[in-house]
Amino acid sequence: MSQIPATTQQSFGYEDFIASIDGFEANYSKDITPEYYFGFPIGPVLEVERNLLSRTIKSIAYFSMEFGIAPSIYNSFRLNRPIPEQNQFFSHEVFSNYWLCDYLFKVQTTGRMLDIPIYGGGLGVLAGDTMKSIADSGLAVAGIGILWNKGYFKQKFWYKHGQIPETLTWDPYNYPGLVPLKDFVTIDTKEGPLHLRLWKYYVYSYDKSKACPIILLDSNCEQNDPRLRKLTDQLYRSDEVWWKIFQRVILGIGGMKALKNRGYNIDCYHLNEGHAALALVEKYVHLQDKDMMAECRRHFIYTCHTPVAAGHDRFRIEDVAQILPDEYTRACQMFGRETEDSSQINLTFMCLNNCDQVNAVAQKHGEITRLQFPEFSSKIQAITNGVHIHTWLSESYARLFDRYQDVFGDWRKYPENLAKAGDLRGDEQFRKEVFEAHLANKRNLTGLLGRWKLKEDVLTIGWARRIAGYKRPALIFHNIQEILKIAYEVGPLQIILSGKAHPNDDIGAAHIDDILDHIDQLNAHRKVIKVLILENYDTYFGKLLTNSVDVWLNNPLPPFEASGTSGMKAILNGVVQLTTLDGWVVEAADHDIGWVFGYRHMGPEVGDEKNLRLDEDAAALCRVLRDVTALYYRTYKELRVDTQSPWIDKMINCVQQAAFFNTQRMVGEYNSRMWARALA
Repeated sequence: MSQIPATTQQSFGYEDFIASIDGFEANYSKDITPEYYFGFPIGPVLEVERNLLSRTIKSIAYFSMEFGIAPSIYNSFRLNRPIPEQNQFFSHEVFSNYWLCDYLFKVQTTGRMLDIPIYGGGLGVLAGDTMKSIADSGLAVAGIGILWNKGYFKQKFWYKHGQIPETLTWDPYNYPGLVPLKDFVTIDTKEGPLHLRLWKYYVYSYDKSKACPIILLDSNCEQNDPRLRKLTDQLYRSDEVWWKIFQRVILGIGGMKALKNRGYNIDCYHLNEGHAALALVEKYVHLQDKDMMAECRRHFIYTCHTPVAAGHDRFRIEDVAQILPDEYTRACQMFGRETEDSSQINLTFMCLNNCDQVNAVAQKHGEITRLQFPEFSSKIQAITNGVHIHTWLSESYARLFDRYQDVFGDWRKYPENLAKAGDLRGDEQFRKEVFEAHLANKRNLTGLLGRWKLKEDVLTIGWARRIAGYKRPALIFHNIQEILKIAYEVGPLQIILSGKAHPNDDIGAAHIDDILDHIDQLNAHRKVIKVLILENYDTYFGKLLTNSVDVWLNNPLPPFEASGTSGMKAILNGVVQLTTLDGWVVEAADHDIGWVFGYRHMGPEVGDEKNLRLDEDAAALCRVLRDVTALYYRTYKELRVDTQSPWIDKMINCVQQAAFFNTQRMVGEYNSRMWARALA
């Protein structure tokens, strides 16, 4: 293990940078030059490294088990050699109620770069968006994550079998922007030393003037025992508790060792979810004066992302003791047991009890988190999530905002300027162009799925996110006869779904089975209702769907959606919401961004996430959907638009609200309300 010497901190330059890269001359000398880093200016990379190494600048480390950076749709690096096939996506299968098309055709995305597969869902995409807004803001922050050698998994659908997980293979050594470092860190475990190679990936700002690094830890090293080499294969492997504990050891303990190895002047440690809780243990173990831990707590921040029980890691002490040295196990017991006689270590409790500052990810989630953990209620604040505007905004809407620059100003630098959309509500031309920009997006979608004969003038509903029980992915099919009545009596429907269930989530898999069964049964009605589910939901499809459908359906069981961000991507592109009242929606519901339906959580009890309220909420959804469909066909019929329709008012309201629900505002709040206090 090496460490950057202090003498290089101020003078750190190109030669120092390339000296840290393993195999630079043989593999990367054409991609990294004194001027460019994989096609982007190299200056921002060298500047952020100097800032992180500086003894006068206090920096921040942001730990996350997953990072959804989305380079296939934003800030795509160049590689001066052909990108290997395993780092590309060529086609996706579709399952629909138009069977013949499913058999004959696939969605072709030939040559599209595979998103760097180190994320599984919304938590990772949020972490990636956060790093991008950090880069936009020019803050001295280093991300800490894991290089997942086999990603999350590759998804296949089979009728009567549901989701069939397959192994994903990709080549990190030939992925644009990703470089292996010469350095390793080592964690002592009871199964022998665990060696972790360090990798780097740089996230650039939207204007390429700034950057920030993500350090990724990789156990696939020749020095490791064969079983230990596989620890960083698959994200969230959970078939054995051994895997779960070790992966959290790598992120928390390994992440702290990696920061020390790089010589970064980190003074604030932000733990994005409890997966990184063992960073606290690593800090404590290496304190010479253990009483200093009280002061160290001031420099740790914890963000909690879920009210759902499965999102809170608990491990038996005896299982932890089989992996970690005794000193670490004792520290885990000291920090992570909820009671003195508990036989378990709770990583959520460890973070709540030992991080000076804690935040939930929406105002409603803050309320629920305080109900769930009343002993910590005084320290739990709420900072509402957002999305990275420059990643998720469609080209058609970017051009629209540019055409009205006299109103929106420099909206790229100041996303809050989008709130001025309301000033144009009475402008007939703007109202027309808002809808035309949406139609341009919708044509992209219907064009890509043209084999399935989707139509531009048919009301199109989208639902796409991680598939889990409380998100109720099959709710729209629960009362399918009423949905068919709407399609026959009011107007035809197109419904597009996508999402992955964790491979070991039997409930999530059952929901996929349910969706496939309903699609199968609707074959006879395809003239009035088309239903498609897309394989391998990722950020590419996430952007396509959230900016192209007419209505974004969001129907989690309140109050178990901590935030949700897919709807935020949709409102940024003027897509109206059909939603239950949960997560971020609670803060926007009074601003007429669409329609709210179903059960509303009130009172001091959180409730039961297993009581899905399917009958009552499916009935409420059908009642509201009839109104939604009727208004859509009054607004847009026979390719003619009624620019005075209330539908367009709702679209403008959506854009207005996007001025708040973005990561630039969110990162600004983290910086002013949490990081600044930790760095003081």
